[in-house]
Amino acid sequence: MSAPPSAGVADPVGQRWAPRWWGVLLIGLGLWIATIVVGGITGNALMLPTIVLLGSFLMPVTAVVWYLDHDPSPALSPRRVIAAFVIAGVIGVLAASLLEYFLVAPASFGFLEVGLIEEFVKGAAVIFVAWGLHTYRTRDGMVLGATIGFGFAALESSGYALVALFVVQGHRLYLSLTSLVVTELIRGVLAPFGHGLWTAILGGVIFRSARHGHLRPAVSIVAAYLLVSILHAAFDSFGGIVGYLVISIIGLAPLVYLWRRGGRETGLPERAQAAEARQPHVRDA
Repeated sequence: MSAPPSAGVADPVGQRWAPRWWGVLLIGLGLWIATIVVGGITGNALMLPTIVLLGSFLMPVTAVVWYLDHDPSPALSPRRVIAAFVIAGVIGVLAASLLEYFLVAPASFGFLEVGLIEEFVKGAAVIFVAWGLHTYRTRDGMVLGATIGFGFAALESSGYALVALFVVQGHRLYLSLTSLVVTELIRGVLAPFGHGLWTAILGGVIFRSARHGHLRPAVSIVAAYLLVSILHAAFDSFGGIVGYLVISIIGLAPLVYLWRRGGRETGLPERAQAAEARQPHVRDA
């Protein structure tokens, strides 16, 4: 008996008007713009938290949905992805804030120290959230790392937006909706090229270094950690669009390389992969 045409097919192409990530982006963008318009017309300060949250979380959430749409993996359950975005993101921000408070000296290489601390915290979060997995694909590590990075970025952007809201002119303090919106626009556009990109690289290398179903330390992880920390520091220290573009392009190179290399992996448990490697003549029908 033949199976129904829809059996085994989830969300087939052609039966929806756009990919899910477009839906998230367009609906979220529409709600954010509507909230800004209503807040500007009414002057209601109660609208400000909604503007901050929608603007800060829109691009990170859209990016996570994009990753899941393009390479869904049975190893990463929705529960694990949500935990990575919310719990690991919050813990990462808290841990980074404490470490920066105690370790970053005013007259020192502040940007580099911040980069080293925040990338270490996010890398540790990748390992923590990955605990219990039985197979480690490079792309799964990239998705998990990007999810943690975007959760971190969303919360950090919320803080920057709140700081930008308060503008001092002379001896008076004003609430500036324009400053808040501009800050969220800039950070929203840059979000995919910042924390999400850097932690995706580190997460991919961490997973790629796994052997026999277990994560393990490796020189490549240290190299990736130093690379993303330097990119992070450069991104923070170089102002202007040109500087951001250069750092983003440099960061995209290892990201694309890892993603393409990860596409060659089967996603099977490592023991099965090893057995398959010992029998190169066997091919799927």
